[in-house]
Amino acid sequence: MTKDNTDSIFEILDIQDLSTEEQSLIQTAQEISEKAYAPYSNFQVGAAVKLSNGAILKSSNQENVSFPAGVCAEHLVLSYAGANYPESAPECLAIVARRKGEQSWANVSPCGICRQVINEVENRFKHKIKMLILREDGRVYSISGISALLPLKFDDLNS
Repeated sequence: MTKDNTDSIFEILDIQDLSTEEQSLIQTAQEISEKAYAPYSNFQVGAAVKLSNGAILKSSNQENVSFPAGVCAEHLVLSYAGANYPESAPECLAIVARRKGEQSWANVSPCGICRQVINEVENRFKHKIKMLILREDGRVYSISGISALLPLKFDDLNS
């Protein structure tokens, strides 16, 4: 038998255990989630990313009646970052979600496509992205790199 261990760190933290900057990133994601265009699912997702140049970018999910044509918040913000700040690596990505009209936040994680997008960005910059995902209980998943969520990731067409 062969065992393979990833080098990813996955923690559950109280929000006050995060740095002030990380707490602010989550708050930014919460605020932008209110701007989600989610008339079909009523599921509002917000994402905020801090880049290596200090810029903070934010986005929300944008649905389309042709469901595959919608864009997830984390995919959208990372794509915007890549197009507009191609030399600045994403360092930390905060993700939050809840149903429209509800007060409590939902337990979520990036979908498969978003996981692959995060993997591609990590490969592009050769740098792990720290992910902060707000949980329903108010605590936060702190994840060091996409390997924790995508251990058998697809990295290269040539390998």
